[in-house]
Amino acid sequence: MTSQTTVEKASRQPQDPLGTPPAQGLRGHPWLTLFSVAIGVMMVALDGTIVAIANPAIQKDLGASLADVQWITNGYMLALAVSLITAGKLGDRFGHRQTFLIGVIGFALASGAIGFSSSVVLVITFRVLQGLFGALLMPAALGLLRATFPAEKLNMAIGIWGMVIGASTAGGPILGGVLVEHVSWQSVFFINVPVGVIALVMGVMILKDHRAENAPRSFDIGGIVLLSSAMFCLIWALIKGAEWGWGDPKTIGFLVAAVALFVGFALVQQRVREPLIPLAMFRSVPLSAGTILMVLMAFGFMGGLFFVTFYLQNVHGLSPVDSGLHLLPLTAMMIVASPVAGAMITKFGPRVPLVGGMVCTAVAMFGMSQLTVGTGTVTMSIWFALLGLGLAPVMVGATEVIVGNAPMELSGVAGGLQQAAMQVGGSLGTAVLGAIMAARVDSVLPGNWTEAKLPPMSPEQLDQASSAIKVGMPPVAEGTPPEVAGKIVNVAHDTFVSGMSTAFMVAGIVAVIAALVAMLTKRGENAEAGAGVGHI
Repeated sequence: MTSQTTVEKASRQPQDPLGTPPAQGLRGHPWLTLFSVAIGVMMVALDGTIVAIANPAIQKDLGASLADVQWITNGYMLALAVSLITAGKLGDRFGHRQTFLIGVIGFALASGAIGFSSSVVLVITFRVLQGLFGALLMPAALGLLRATFPAEKLNMAIGIWGMVIGASTAGGPILGGVLVEHVSWQSVFFINVPVGVIALVMGVMILKDHRAENAPRSFDIGGIVLLSSAMFCLIWALIKGAEWGWGDPKTIGFLVAAVALFVGFALVQQRVREPLIPLAMFRSVPLSAGTILMVLMAFGFMGGLFFVTFYLQNVHGLSPVDSGLHLLPLTAMMIVASPVAGAMITKFGPRVPLVGGMVCTAVAMFGMSQLTVGTGTVTMSIWFALLGLGLAPVMVGATEVIVGNAPMELSGVAGGLQQAAMQVGGSLGTAVLGAIMAARVDSVLPGNWTEAKLPPMSPEQLDQASSAIKVGMPPVAEGTPPEVAGKIVNVAHDTFVSGMSTAFMVAGIVAVIAALVAMLTKRGENAEAGAGVGHI
């Protein structure tokens, strides 16, 4: 790369398609830029978890099947994961301000359209559009922060950015529960419209387009097709593996196809003039380590959160709102610790905070593996708070390591890579930990059932009972005598907790591996390529 200098093209030739005049004192202000992009990012992060609470109401209101409801979530996740890196490239090519604003407009319009949808097919269609526009928004936000903040303030900005994502992700079930219970499922989507309007107005007034002097001028269409196809095959295999079976030819076929497409993508990247992802980026050991670290962190965080919601609702019998409130220690600790982590990373570098964060995460995972059916709120809160404390520096530090070690003209691609790593890690964690959980339940259920002296079950009945218990639901048939029902509940909850404990033990081991990977990280070599001056 010949130059990492940021060139503000708007100062030479206006690059603002909306034709808004520059606002002295507002346009390009770093902290106002952070506030503006945080509002947009909040919508996307919130929609990753808030919709899970609305799915039962959508299913009932629109007469949807279970497969339809799964597509409401899977369609969004697939569109987001497949598009993130390409969307980051669009930002590098056309400017992150324009990409961000288009993402905000599209996401808000798609959200409103879902609220007006009268069929589940329309809901799924607009959820896919939400994912595509969300993919435009997320890398652009990081690109804007990288270009606007000077290096000494960038970690603090990324800390607050990570706080918004973490708080929105963890707070989604709380807000979703309140809206579904007291308003309607449509309100879960309608709420994005006014938020999007605020983000758009602030973005038009505040965001300034910064572009690298040697920003890409062409597109690697072949690379985009190969990478998007590879990501689709990988995420789809992870989503459907539990349903099809991990040894099923369809699952294996999609995984093999993903590997072949990734290999083809790597070969194409070596031959084109302006590749989608220059493979030379990965010669940076810290950048590669940061990407792997993000995958491993998301593996434990999103995979573990999946089980915790079932544990709180189906084992402890809490409502969705109460379940969300029980997760407040996790959310609150991430809110408090993220800016602090940013300050620590700025002062000491990312290595020590990242290693310490993953050690805390590992301890929390091992602690949650000791949860029982009767564990009280205080004990749960301690482990949830420790998990939030561990995740915060990793969300901040790994992001800084990936984006800061990428050339300025590839900041959007780096931002897309960071978000794609989170999506892959989350899907991988849910799939792998889910498979471990299922295997444990299948292993111990027959023995637990026999020890409780319950009536023998046929293989078909055992499979049905196992499916229910894997989400913490006791398979109590209507008309079952109270004494027998009580025994079934005890067996179901004990078996579920046994499976959850095994899954958390594995997540803890993964966190330990992540702590070792974190030792390879260091401060971004290209962080100084960002804005050198600003209204700080």
